Amino acid sequence: MLVLSRRANEQICIGESITVKVLSVKGGRVRLGIQAPQDVDINREEICGLKTRAKVSSEYEVLVPQLAE
Repeated sequence: MLVLSRRANEQICIGESITVKVLSVKGGRVRLGIQAPQDVDINREEICGLKTRAKVSSEYEVLVPQLAE
């Protein structure tokens, strides 16, 4: 894992098309601005976990009827 330190209003570039800017740092909270193409999926970690669980659940629901046949 690459670890970088940035101050407010400084940026990090990821590849050619993604920029992450530190908007503010207050009381242990960091606000980030992310500029990326529309086809890049950007989510908070807790949302990623929900999407993964929902995908596994829907795949399981598809498999159950097939087993019943």
